Amino acid sequence: MSEGRIGVTSEIGALRTVICHTPGNELLAVTPTTREDFLYDDIIDLDAAVREHRRFKALLSRFTEVHEVRDLLADVIEIQEARSFLIERVMDVARSEPLGAFLQELPGEELVSMFIEGREVEEGPLARVLNVQSYALPPLPNLFFTRDAALVVGTGVIIGSMRYNVRWTEEILMKALFTFHPELQNSGLIYDGSEERRAGYTIEGGDVHVLRGDTVLMGLSQRSSPGAFDAIAEELSTHHGIKHVIVIVLPTDRAMIHLDMIFTMVDRNHVVVFPPAFVGPDRYAVLYYRAGKRAGMKEMPNLFAALREVDLPLEPVFCGGERRTFQEREQWSSGCNFVAVRPGVILGYSRNEYTSAELEREAGYRIIDGTDFLTGDVEIEEDERAALLFEGAELVRGGGGARCMTMPVSREDPW
Repeated sequence: MSEGRIGVTSEIGALRTVICHTPGNELLAVTPTTREDFLYDDIIDLDAAVREHRRFKALLSRFTEVHEVRDLLADVIEIQEARSFLIERVMDVARSEPLGAFLQELPGEELVSMFIEGREVEEGPLARVLNVQSYALPPLPNLFFTRDAALVVGTGVIIGSMRYNVRWTEEILMKALFTFHPELQNSGLIYDGSEERRAGYTIEGGDVHVLRGDTVLMGLSQRSSPGAFDAIAEELSTHHGIKHVIVIVLPTDRAMIHLDMIFTMVDRNHVVVFPPAFVGPDRYAVLYYRAGKRAGMKEMPNLFAALREVDLPLEPVFCGGERRTFQEREQWSSGCNFVAVRPGVILGYSRNEYTSAELEREAGYRIIDGTDFLTGDVEIEEDERAALLFEGAELVRGGGGARCMTMPVSREDPW
């Protein structure tokens, strides 16, 4: 990367640079006893998850530069100001003076590992007898969903304000990267969630979609709340060229923790959606805000009417096809959660077969096994629509898909 390449004006422009995190030992903290504390529904096999994530990164790497969180942190930890910032702010989460003193003495690589993998409390006699473990510094088993803790809008950055404190360290790490890393310099923070602890001011990246340079779609979900939305919408419209903000009001449903679990834009004229959310009598409320309009938010009949209002008519591709049973099953397994590496070329999980069939039948996508693409047995033509699919049986247990696992830093403008 080089300075001046920060910029995201769409969900679909050709990727130039992304940030990912290959899951590591932090996943071992998730047990049947702790899984709810760490926001998990199931336990992930670490070795299998690493293999799946490496395959995913290999696919990404064919289209874009892929940078690891660990590597970027290793760079900034060598900057004394960044090191001091990280230790001071992480101690706001851990609140342990002995731990703070211990972190001050660690070499950079070990310090980065501890930020990510956590540090257990030193056991006393009773804890040893009871075989009880706890953490002085919580590990970050959700970090491989890098989209949540930060996102680039235009040339600015939103630092997430995470709903649950088990993820607060992620915000701090991302703020350090976008503040101190010389190759991630930007035009400034649009919203600094790492400093925000007020109730009603949470925001996570799965709920913010940059559809076009002047249009943002946001999800009011279990993890993101009105106060943050109002502040971000005001900042985007005042200083960052956003003229249109569309808001989807999601239910507080565990399967739909973010907007990108029911919606992703995959091409200039296609979106993959969970049908019950947008079509039919139970569809979710859709609000539209136009910058400069004194009337404020207005309710729209549905999402597609709102998109036509901003001159962005998008056709839906149904996650799970036509049958409600398969729609629900595949939505649960991140069937809506694709990431576009360029317009009409997307990455997603291979397990969602009915969604893949719908992409092929209704939108003309060629369905390609990711392994065949990596080995060179299959090639993609320049103007061809294609879905590159990879195995994600373990990764999906964490509650997210390909979009969740990528943080675009730079994209070409597709318009």
